[in-house]
Amino acid sequence: MYGVAVWYRHSQREKPTTLGVSFISDYASYLGVDPHETLHSLLHIGVRHVRFVSYWSDIEPTRGSYDFTELDYEMAQAQAAGAKVTLAIGLRQPRWPECHAPNWVDTTQPLSSWTPQLNSFMSTVINRYKDSSALESYQLENEFYNHFGTCTDFTRARLDSELQLTHRLDSKHPVIISRSDNYKGFSIKKPLPDIVGISVYRRVWDGTLTHRYLQYPFPSWYYAFLAGTQQILTGKPSVLHELQTEAWPPSGLDIKATSLAEQNKSFDAHRMQATIDFGKQTGLKTIDLWGAEYWYYRMQVLHDPSLWQTAERNFEARN
Repeated sequence: MYGVAVWYRHSQREKPTTLGVSFISDYASYLGVDPHETLHSLLHIGVRHVRFVSYWSDIEPTRGSYDFTELDYEMAQAQAAGAKVTLAIGLRQPRWPECHAPNWVDTTQPLSSWTPQLNSFMSTVINRYKDSSALESYQLENEFYNHFGTCTDFTRARLDSELQLTHRLDSKHPVIISRSDNYKGFSIKKPLPDIVGISVYRRVWDGTLTHRYLQYPFPSWYYAFLAGTQQILTGKPSVLHELQTEAWPPSGLDIKATSLAEQNKSFDAHRMQATIDFGKQTGLKTIDLWGAEYWYYRMQVLHDPSLWQTAERNFEARN
């Protein structure tokens, strides 16, 4: 494993690192900060790669009636700043409840009763943005096989069908499909994406056994092993599509109801810098940080600018 990791990191050493963020306007609003102000501020400090979402529940709240106001705005702002975008598509996208079906869709019913509507929605999204100069890639069905959230269907055939649909509508932009967690496993059979997404969470709350904060023991070279093995087996590159840079509160605690002192037990400025350094040590060259809205919330609502200042230093260093 270590030998593969060394080979992979060596093979990537001359490539530049792209440091980006995920941005979800709904989450910024939930935290009590202005989404547009948050996005402007991220672009202002030098963010030039952003993962946006296309929640079905937000864009098509009523069947056949679409509202692209927010996503159009985000794409336009990214384009104006010269930033590149990974656009999340499909039913399952980042943040709770993970599967973002509108109220008029019942995903507990047989697939035949709702996947045609999902495919129609996805087609509308792809056709709207496929010619945008800001668009770099799609992410299809975030961590599809992770049995978490309000999702009810995890069938490989549906994911494969959606991948084929995406390629058929837009053959120019690659499609990312992400792994489900920190553990081993490789994409070696259908649906095989153009790019494999790896998520890295380092410090979380264990609500099942120890009821305390848990630090995952995996070293940075372990993720280089995952990416290297994937490349050897399939020729497919990997990206770090989600690197944890936000607090993980104890089970049942809302982040807004969690004291700053408690938040700091799982994440603070020191851990943030160490986490970014850890991400770079993996050898993966595209790294999207998870929690950008949270940094802004800590600065604006909790009056703690330490995370934002850490982010600012790292993004300024990339430009």
